[in-house]
Amino acid sequence: MTDIEGKERCRAVTPMGPKMADLLVAYLEQLGVEYVFGVPGGAIEPLYDALARSERRGGVRAVVARHETGAAFMADGYARNSGKLGVCCSTTGPGATNMITGVASAYENNVPMLVITAQTAISTFGKGAIQDSSCTGVNTVGLYSHCTRYNTLISHIDQFEHKLAAAIMSAMGSPAGPAHISVPRDVMAMDNLNSQTHYQLDNLLDRPALIDDHAVDQLFHELSAAKNPVFLIGDEACDAIGSILSLVVKTGAPLIVTPQGKGLVSPYHPQFKGVFGFAGHTDASEVLANPKVDLVIAIGARFGEFSSNAWDTTNLLNGKLVHVESTEANLTRTPMAKLHVRGCIETIFDRIASRFDIDTKKYLRLVKSASAQSEATLTRHFQFDDEEGYCSDATPIKPQRLMRDLPRLFPAHTRYLVDTGNSLAWGTHYLNPFDRRFSGKREARGGLFSASVDFASMGWAIGNAVGTSMALDNTPVVCITGDGSWLMSGQELTVAIEEKLTIIFVIVNDHAYGMVKHGQTLTGGEPTANQLTPVDFSAMAQSMGAPGHIIHSPADLNSLDIKTICARKGPTVLDVRIDVNETPPIGLRTNVLQSG
Repeated sequence: MTDIEGKERCRAVTPMGPKMADLLVAYLEQLGVEYVFGVPGGAIEPLYDALARSERRGGVRAVVARHETGAAFMADGYARNSGKLGVCCSTTGPGATNMITGVASAYENNVPMLVITAQTAISTFGKGAIQDSSCTGVNTVGLYSHCTRYNTLISHIDQFEHKLAAAIMSAMGSPAGPAHISVPRDVMAMDNLNSQTHYQLDNLLDRPALIDDHAVDQLFHELSAAKNPVFLIGDEACDAIGSILSLVVKTGAPLIVTPQGKGLVSPYHPQFKGVFGFAGHTDASEVLANPKVDLVIAIGARFGEFSSNAWDTTNLLNGKLVHVESTEANLTRTPMAKLHVRGCIETIFDRIASRFDIDTKKYLRLVKSASAQSEATLTRHFQFDDEEGYCSDATPIKPQRLMRDLPRLFPAHTRYLVDTGNSLAWGTHYLNPFDRRFSGKREARGGLFSASVDFASMGWAIGNAVGTSMALDNTPVVCITGDGSWLMSGQELTVAIEEKLTIIFVIVNDHAYGMVKHGQTLTGGEPTANQLTPVDFSAMAQSMGAPGHIIHSPADLNSLDIKTICARKGPTVLDVRIDVNETPPIGLRTNVLQSG
């Protein structure tokens, strides 16, 4: 070893004092955050040094994604299912621009996320440094301004703590969403001479449950007077779902959900009439179309294109609507509603339920009775578009049948994530997890079924499955994705292998961009640019180190050793070769495209 090598080795292992990056990690530890999802690089290295020191003492650690968009999707899944702040990071330049798609998705879905990007050292700004993304280069702070709740460059050490606290408070605010801090390498690596945190963020984030008492009184009177009310539930009602369902049972009202809210309600609830909106059910639409309906209580619903049935003013967005929301921005889409009720949704419905004098024991008996039923005796109270395909034994397997069999094979507590594309349509319409909870509190924050509808990023479910699994301590996660999405983001499989996560990736393989292909057919477009080269995804998985299975038929699917798959500390890939001629229920989307 040369003298120079010896000096370098000594320098590498010499203990260092705390840096500003360590202060950032200390605040994450204060909030109980366990992981930072990202891809390392030279400019972000000081943060990874701090994460390495944190991991050695059992604190926050780095999870290395294979692409920065995947890192953001992972942070999204972790935040949705842990109730904590999701954190993702990237190096400067292309690392930061790669991450924008995942951040934009979280922005559209109000997911609390701290986004950390690096900059080259301040002294290099404007000099043409490699991957310069300052205001004189590719201005990443400018780019992130359109998809974040808070967005800033931390240019001086004295700004660091205050801006970090402001970013976290903004991310966890109302509406929640991504907050972005961009930190030059030299600022991140500066000595933190006063190493203690000065703010107690967990206390600052513990906000009182503000509520509009007058509007709650109005809601109670509207419900009391209504002869034929309908409840419509969106995903942001998750924390209040127990009280809401008890009220639904008390009133006997029909119950429908948006595509995002599908996971919050048992598909076998006796009052459930299905999904309203994209890939929804005719029975749900008919419930709202009934002229006798005199009140529609929509709860935690954002009412974009897919959840409003393409802005249906005849049956939904009219004077019968009462919109209950904790996110003020969601109310801007329903100015025609007869009543807006603002506040913590859980508190609102706890109060309403108490005023209706609900017999809790009665609903607990209902839950117990429902849980005792076998899967075979559970009854759906709505119809599918294609009941024949749902029960078909044909080969190749029909996607309707695939969606039928997945919940019958996997444990009742399995979480299902469906990706953008035909997977979303098939899953929304035909996938029915055996969630038998008809009322009462529930542990699953987002329910057993999740999708990203508004921004609709291909590959969302793949990265999200990693974050979901890490948040839920290896609860089985089934990720339903298409071959198009897998070819974009399937490399994140190796993260699941590395982290030993029990994720079952179900690739709906039709060697095509399926929604494009069927959309062209339905709209009379040119049948072009929709085909993909057939790929053996089972072999691809095995080459990466995960078991893979090719599924041609229902018999192939039902012959799998699901118990072993779910006990395995690592992912499994199912390459499902579906009937490519089956048309998914995407009529709402194609109608909008044609009308536009």
